[in-house]
Amino acid sequence: MENQYIIKGGNPLHGEVVIGGAKNAALGILAAAIMTDETVTIDNLPNVRDINVLLTAIESIGATVKRLGPHEVQINGSTISDVTIDYDSIRKIRASYYLLGALLGKYKKAQVALPGGCDIGSRPIDQHLKGFRALGATVNIEYGMINTFADALMGNHIYLDVVSVGATINIMLASCMAQGRTVIENAAKEPHIVDVANFLNSMGANIKGAGTDKIRIDGVDRLHASEYSIIPDQIEAGTFMVAAAATKGDVLIRNVIPKHLEAISVKLIEIGAKVEEFDDAVRVSADDRLGHTQIKTLPYPGFPTDMQPQIATLLALSNGTSTVTESIFENRFKYVDELARMGANIKVEGNVAIIEGVTGLTGASITAPDLRAGAALVVAGLVADGFTTVDSIHFIERGYEDFDKKMTALGACMEKIPVDDERELQKFKMKVG
Repeated sequence: MENQYIIKGGNPLHGEVVIGGAKNAALGILAAAIMTDETVTIDNLPNVRDINVLLTAIESIGATVKRLGPHEVQINGSTISDVTIDYDSIRKIRASYYLLGALLGKYKKAQVALPGGCDIGSRPIDQHLKGFRALGATVNIEYGMINTFADALMGNHIYLDVVSVGATINIMLASCMAQGRTVIENAAKEPHIVDVANFLNSMGANIKGAGTDKIRIDGVDRLHASEYSIIPDQIEAGTFMVAAAATKGDVLIRNVIPKHLEAISVKLIEIGAKVEEFDDAVRVSADDRLGHTQIKTLPYPGFPTDMQPQIATLLALSNGTSTVTESIFENRFKYVDELARMGANIKVEGNVAIIEGVTGLTGASITAPDLRAGAALVVAGLVADGFTTVDSIHFIERGYEDFDKKMTALGACMEKIPVDDERELQKFKMKVG
């Protein structure tokens, strides 16, 4: 049963919101958890679709998965009986490829279905495979599966041609029990890479330099039990920061690491929003129409590509002309047509969006093209005049837990209803007037 969001815009967001665990860190950490034969406990896990799909896939190869609660899980990899993952849903999540590195590192062989994920452009995995081959593995792609095996894995010096979060994590996984030292040069520096490295180290791995562009991994014989709490999600936090500014609200965003949000905070302050940092919270408020700026997405610590649709939506309502340059993914402007139907004035030329700020948006029926764009369109609905319906919200639920509930707790006027349910739609409209 497909659901949609119905939103009546115009309410400033006020109050507090608690941010969940980082989805992208959790996906790497769950894959890493199967690399020991002892029990691993992970908490602050976001309860979102991508995570639940990965847990089911981990169970499908025989690992023991025990849910202790919506945000806590125990995993034991000693019962794994199979290194082939052709589980149907796994093709839908990009991070399924982390199981390649984890299984290859532990069993010296793995077979995983080629991943899919968000439709925001091709994300080739050649750097991952280059890394596996450098460690001495044979890699073949046949019948839609990636098949990799090795007699032994030997540490090596690996230079990534492009900064890749996925490849950096996958090579860390594959090499942490290889013989000798592996050095990853031009490594990605994202917070979730540091989190995966910290988790592996808590299991007995020897990884140094995560968070810099050079990571050194000395292979160990085995990994052991661990208890670990995942870092907060910088993109969920950033989305609420933008929503607070766009609705001219005042929101305290809790359970965050302010340092991870700096690229977003700086831009919000630059266009006139107020951002206050605390130890583990940020407060964002705005009372006037905001100004314009130039943004270019870059690998961490630059402005995150996963925040690009949200910030563009905010700039569509700001004063003056802004430009947003997307340097990471080529298909990241598919939400622009949807915003145009709400009255935004955005022109896309190649990888640059030129945004002429308008004074207001009007409600429309729109469709989420992918995860982050979907969240951005909800923000647009929150500020638009009248009613907005957002379809294909399964994309949004891949990465945001209880998005509608967290928004309504801040005073947003929105509800999740079945698609084409005229009665529920009318009920909502009657209720909110």
